[in-house]
Amino acid sequence: MARTLLLPLLVCVVLAALSVALVKADDPYRFYTWTVTSGTLSPLGVPQEVILINGQFPGPRLDVVTNDNIILNVINKLDQPFLLTWNGIKQRKNSWQDGVLGTNCPIPPNSNYTYKFQTKDQIGSYFYFPSTLMHRAAGGYGGINIYQRPRIPIPYPIQDGDFTLLIGDWFKTNHKILRQTLDSGKSLPFPDGVLINGQGHTTFNGDQGKTYMFRISNVGLSTSFNFRIQGHTMKLVEVEGSHTIQNIYDSLDVHVGQSVSVLVTLNQPPKDYYIVASTRFTKNVLTATAILHYTNSHSPASGPLPTGPTYEIHWSMKQARTFRWNLTANAARPNPQGSFHYGKINTTRTIVLANSAPLINGKLRYAVNGISYVNSDTPLKLADYFNIPGIFSVNSIQSVPSGGASSVATSVMQVNLHEYIEVVFQNNEKTMQSWHLDGYDFWVVGYGSGQWAAEKRRTYNLADTLTRHTAQ
Repeated sequence: MARTLLLPLLVCVVLAALSVALVKADDPYRFYTWTVTSGTLSPLGVPQEVILINGQFPGPRLDVVTNDNIILNVINKLDQPFLLTWNGIKQRKNSWQDGVLGTNCPIPPNSNYTYKFQTKDQIGSYFYFPSTLMHRAAGGYGGINIYQRPRIPIPYPIQDGDFTLLIGDWFKTNHKILRQTLDSGKSLPFPDGVLINGQGHTTFNGDQGKTYMFRISNVGLSTSFNFRIQGHTMKLVEVEGSHTIQNIYDSLDVHVGQSVSVLVTLNQPPKDYYIVASTRFTKNVLTATAILHYTNSHSPASGPLPTGPTYEIHWSMKQARTFRWNLTANAARPNPQGSFHYGKINTTRTIVLANSAPLINGKLRYAVNGISYVNSDTPLKLADYFNIPGIFSVNSIQSVPSGGASSVATSVMQVNLHEYIEVVFQNNEKTMQSWHLDGYDFWVVGYGSGQWAAEKRRTYNLADTLTRHTAQ
């Protein structure tokens, strides 16, 4: 009798185990609807047209969790086509959601488009911004904060709160006129000021003795800045998704398109303190200030603003070399983020990308390896996917600068799946350049002066350099 009951019982247990194995919880979905309009604000005291998202400038902040699926419907009420790109978000298997002209058609006026992407295996501070028609000079940007899942530890105590600081240069000139200036063959004028969260002055409130994360992004067009807080030090904990060795800094350089996260403990006497962002490598130094307000403070900020570096390029390069990967920390997945030993893999190809500012047909243009890029009518991703001929040629740009005459083309460089590439950014201009790899990231193994040569490889950090999406 016992044996006859045992068999059905075992079958039930096996079926129950199979049913449990087949149940797979999906990653959460977050749904948003954003309406893009224009409005009039006075960020620097002069009324001007700005781009609003749901009536806000800057736009709404995206607070999401690792592996969340984002379904975001953008309704364009501007009088021009519009695109948003998600700066630093890895577009795994869905690069056609990236929001740049190479992968997306712009959203026509009075139309909408729904972005669908996942914040896959990422933790950190990022931002979004408009990618076409100089709209970034009118706003339309906002923060993206990706938090860890409960099961994933982070290498620092949970902060008591966090602040998002979107800092960048700003022009009083209308963005349409700025675009006409560039199209006419002239360079951008010097910016009129620096904004923190779209304002000339703002306040951040915190309790004495508590620790807060400051998520700092450079959302400007052309200018690096140095960031510092009066009377306080900053512990660097994350750079564009990479957990870092937690060095202490009095000030930090943040270049165009970059994001960093620092922990600041409010351990000073209760009063107000200046938060300062000032331009780097500019003859005229522009400064923006905000206030760090202790909630038990009864004293306004006072004294001189904390000073920062101005034109010390070598100082900035030395600081950049101190940003190191925390190889013992977990990434957004349970495995350590440093488990991929990039320094032990042989590169199969070297690409040297040299930027320049040549005159082509009598107009100033900007070029890479002598080719000044022109947009195609069809996004390159679609042309490649559907094998549409005549849109681009993979022979339009060389892997190394040739030194020949400059020209215009829809330049496309072909690489192979699983190819491991060394990319050298060669800047021979007199201005700082930021290079961004959209939808992905890369190891920044070295900085140096002068012309790159093969012997420079001896200076590479092949042990614990960061991955990041934008390098200066």
